[in-house]
Amino acid sequence: MRASPPEKRLLFLLGPAFVAAIAYVDPGNVAANLTAGAKYGYLLVWVLVVANVMAVLIQYLSAKLGLVTGKSLPELLGERLPRRRRLMFWAQAELVAAATDLAEVIGGAIALQILFGLPLPLGGLIMGVISTILLSVQSRRGQRPFEFVIIGLLAVITVGFVAGLFVSPLSLSELVGGLVPRFQGTETILLAASMLGATVMPHAIYLHSGLARDRHGASVDPARIPRLLRATRWDVAIALVIAGSVNIAMLLLAAASLRGVAGTNSIQGAHAAIVAALGPAVGIIFGIGLLASGLASTSVGSYAGSAIMAGLLHLRVPLLTRRVITLIPALIVLAIGFDPTSALVLSQVLLSLGIPFALIPLVAYTQNSTIMGEFANPRIVTWIAWLVTGLIVLLNVVLIVLVVAGGA
Repeated sequence: MRASPPEKRLLFLLGPAFVAAIAYVDPGNVAANLTAGAKYGYLLVWVLVVANVMAVLIQYLSAKLGLVTGKSLPELLGERLPRRRRLMFWAQAELVAAATDLAEVIGGAIALQILFGLPLPLGGLIMGVISTILLSVQSRRGQRPFEFVIIGLLAVITVGFVAGLFVSPLSLSELVGGLVPRFQGTETILLAASMLGATVMPHAIYLHSGLARDRHGASVDPARIPRLLRATRWDVAIALVIAGSVNIAMLLLAAASLRGVAGTNSIQGAHAAIVAALGPAVGIIFGIGLLASGLASTSVGSYAGSAIMAGLLHLRVPLLTRRVITLIPALIVLAIGFDPTSALVLSQVLLSLGIPFALIPLVAYTQNSTIMGEFANPRIVTWIAWLVTGLIVLLNVVLIVLVVAGGA
């Protein structure tokens, strides 16, 4: 029997979700998850599990939108919003993208400081240069080679953050207890919002629709869409199971080996504690994972920002130019000496506030038969998607109230 053409093989169709999944294992995740595990042990494991389940649905809907319509979510928004609302929407989306880039560059700079003792501003500059080189792969070679590079970095990230679990004294009973939803004071709610913002990321929602469209073309034969959607479900499930496992591994590592240890409120302090508790080899592997995380996520973040601008403003800025511009705020934060781990956690809270702006139109568009035709969401999927959206919005309202009350 003759083999199927490569473009029809399921394995060949995988890849876009792995690029989007990098957003789920960026340095912001490291800061939020290590802080949660070191301070509260296994208490917030359930947040990561719930967030990852939400992410699977959300990223599938985003990819589905791009496949069926041949347009990205920002492009659809750009077509449907009046000019003033479109500009306002772009402004908040760009703010979210800036917060994303801030976290990623800072995380990479911290990794270079951990591994080589470099000053943070110099590390941030090096991150910018290397991420620009990675983006040039996408600009010159196309999406598929870029996917392979990102998948390779994801493998490094996975090893870097999971390796420590093999020598950590995990408590199975506490782990099971951590699956029960509950909070323990105001700070755990803030941490949960930070973890949610680091897991379900707005720029990944905007980006995935474009990644799926670009991979398969803007005009897909309708007869092929069911097979592409089946491949997309596998793509999203595999990629996010890996990303979710890495996130949970980070929290478990902190809960098992760093709980109550002084100085673990920063990534550098957590790294020092990991070295003291588990040995220098694990510390080096952790640092390499953090560096890979920063490099991959800052490249993907710049890619997403470019897609947001092109869709909402109908303006295309070269990826490399955008990389240079968006690097500046991160370098300023590093140069003025603001606590980098605090900047990471705060950036994730800001990302959490941006999720509804991406999620509400995504659900609305994918349930709309005028836009999606026969591939509009079934009623049960629509109900679940709106429930997820409602829970995220509610958490963000609670977050705002707590922040305002805490500052009063």
